Parts: sequence; C-alpha cells; structure tokens
Amino acid sequence: MSASPDRIKEVNERYHDATADSYDSKWGIDFGPVGQDQVTGKLRKALGRRADVTFADGLEIGAGTGYFSLNLLQAGVIERATATDISPGMLATLERNASDLELEVRTAAAEAETLPFGDESFDLVFGHAVLHHIPDLRRAFTEFARVLRPGGTIAFCGEPSRYGDFLAAVPKRTALLAAPVWRRVIGASARDYEAETDPNGHRLEMEVDVHAFSPRDLRRLCRDSGLDEVRVRGEELLASIHGWTVRTLEATAVPDDVPWRWRNFAFRSYLALQRLDHQWLEPRLPPELFYNLLISARKPGA
Repeated sequence: MSASPDRIKEVNERYHDATADSYDSKWGIDFGPVGQDQVTGKLRKALGRRADVTFADGLEIGAGTGYFSLNLLQAGVIERATATDISPGMLATLERNASDLELEVRTAAAEAETLPFGDESFDLVFGHAVLHHIPDLRRAFTEFARVLRPGGTIAFCGEPSRYGDFLAAVPKRTALLAAPVWRRVIGASARDYEAETDPNGHRLEMEVDVHAFSPRDLRRLCRDSGLDEVRVRGEELLASIHGWTVRTLEATAVPDDVPWRWRNFAFRSYLALQRLDHQWLEPRLPPELFYNLLISARKPGA
C-alpha cells in the first residue's frame, strides 16, 4: 500500500460516487431470485455450520448499492439492516433500490475504522468486496469486534486472493488484445473515455484496490481482534477468469452498443461456471488458489 490512507479514502469516495448510478448494470447486480440465491450462497459458504441462523441486527460495511443488505433482507437472513459506505452516492442509490423493493434500511456514511455505533449493537457484521479498499484493516477489525454482540458473527465475501489478483491479469490482457475483433463482431463502437464528461470513474478505478490477501492474512486479522472460530474458504476460479474477460471487453465499448443477447450470454455463462466451480473445484482445491476469499469468525460469548 503506497498511497496514504487519506488518498485511498478520497479516491474510493470519488470513484464510487462517480459510478454509483451505473454500478448495478456494470456488475450485473440483481435483486430478484438470482441475486438472493447468489448472496445467500456466498454467505452459506462463509459461515458453514452457522449458515441457517437468522440475525436480528445486521451491519454491512461498504454496502455500495445494497447487493448484500437488500438481498439478505428479502431472503429473511437478517431482520433489520444498517448499511454503511464511505460514498454518499452509493448510499443514495442503495436508498432508491430499497424504496423500489419496499424495504427499510438505516444508512450511514462512515469509515470502517471509526464506526458511529455503540458497543455490542449487532449480531452480524458483513460485507462484500470491501476489505481490500480499507487502509487500516487492524483498526477496522477492532471496530467490527467492538460493535458485535457476544456470540455475534462477522462474514466477508468477495475478497481478492493474492494468487487470484495475479491470475486476473491474464484474462484482462487477453481481452484487451481481442477487443477490436470482439467489437466488430457485436457491432459496437470503441469507447473514448477522454471525450466523456466525467472520466474520473474509469481513471480512478486503478487506485481503489489496495490489498490482496492470503488466508493467513485474514485469519490473523480476526484473531488479533479477539475473534475465534475463524473460517476461510475460496470461491470462483473459472468464473472469475470468465468474468474479468467479459468486463474488460465490455469496458472498451460504448455501453449502449453492447447488445442484450451478448449480455444475456455473458451472465448465463458466468452463472454456469460459478456452479462448476462450486460443485467441482471449491471442495477439492485450497482456498488460496481461487480469485475470491470468504471469511467468517465469531465473537466469544453467549
């Protein structure tokens, strides 16, 4: 991590504010049955034997547009949700999504290292693809433990592994080389970021990710903050290669030029590879070989 904590936070806030309106479409976020199955499946992998527990009060760190919070509420996994994010723009989009779904969510613009909540306020502290954005992880995990009730649980999914981060470079480079041919086939024009009114979202994307993890890193953060029953799993190998290929291709094209048939194919093939990873690779390979890591731990007590 070469940038200062203040710079990391500034870049993350600016980038996520700039991309909040298009975030759901870019990442294929769904708030229907598909999204609920994805989110509950990831949480089940992270929690293991605690997967079927219903949590009264859940706190999401870096909630973005509500992918985890809103789907967990709809699935009945959490009864009450509090969503935090460093980006006011993301929280505004989350609130609109919640209103459309007729869900009640409390939101707060907050940094993970200084949570504005009392001790022992939540039964579940969770997040998706957020830990790798946080400058001071030790302080953040101390805060997670502080706001957890005794016996409470943390669960974080979608965190890049060191090997997975290295692996993602291959499909990205390959997709960039293939992009001109791909655009001709689907009839899309090349996207000119320099000509766009606000290109900051694209430019800042390279700066927002500041960590990649080994399972040992995540276990140590939990134990140093007083959490136990630490569990680390790996997720997505083939699906992540496919996902990075698709996202890199699509990023080179004018968004409105990408046809629905391509997007439908890309999404369905991604789900098929997710199932293949889950059924065949995840039970057999060590977690550090996958692109994503999932972690859960428990606060000692009642």
